[in-house]
Amino acid sequence: THTRITGIDAGHKQLWVGEEAIAYRDLVLACGAQVIRVPVEGDAQDAIYSINDLEDYARFRGASVGKKRVLIMGVGLIGCEFANDLTLGGYQVELVAPCEQVMPGLLHPAAATAVQTALEGLGARFHLGPVLASLNHKAAALEAHLSDGTVIECDLVLSAIGLRPRTELATAAGLQVNRGVMVDRQLATSHANIYALGDCAEVDGLNLLYVMPLMTCARALAQTLAGNPTAVSYGAMPVTVKTPACPLVV
Repeated sequence: THTRITGIDAGHKQLWVGEEAIAYRDLVLACGAQVIRVPVEGDAQDAIYSINDLEDYARFRGASVGKKRVLIMGVGLIGCEFANDLTLGGYQVELVAPCEQVMPGLLHPAAATAVQTALEGLGARFHLGPVLASLNHKAAALEAHLSDGTVIECDLVLSAIGLRPRTELATAAGLQVNRGVMVDRQLATSHANIYALGDCAEVDGLNLLYVMPLMTCARALAQTLAGNPTAVSYGAMPVTVKTPACPLVV
């Protein structure tokens, strides 16, 4: 724990942690995904938070103490779930995203309208179309300028604009990488004895950043590693959207 892998020597079936070599029979890459960051003009970059693990969440919670106004970048699954939680927690929430509806690509427009209406009923305000162009400190608060000229005063910003698979180690090791680490239905990469699953993997052309495909892949890979080669077979994979104001499963 608390170490960083510095390289994979696929030819000798070793990985490196600094100067220490660790041999493996099989190696499973489960590196997850990292948050996408976009440049924002202004002097308040330090007030933009992204949450991808418990340490990120602890930093955000610490920064939010005594604050009341949160601007969320992104209206996808995570942005909407945080909007629901934060409004219920007593925060004034505004969301901004360059799209026409919440959760585009996941929800039918009618369902998206239902979710947005429910969140607006809790007090959330949506700015769909523009992006956050600049963020500056202003006295004890922040001043956010959107690309359409709107100015919003807030106390901190939560960026929830998506994830990108972590593929740097795989790329450096010479594995085939597209959006994610490319694997077949047995989760095998382009190099023998190296597998990948979860958010970092692109399974037979699909990079699915959800819980159900991860669980399905983990069960199949466990069989394969135990000596019973098993291909992933996806069944129904419901995505539970955790917005109590308008609960739904996709």
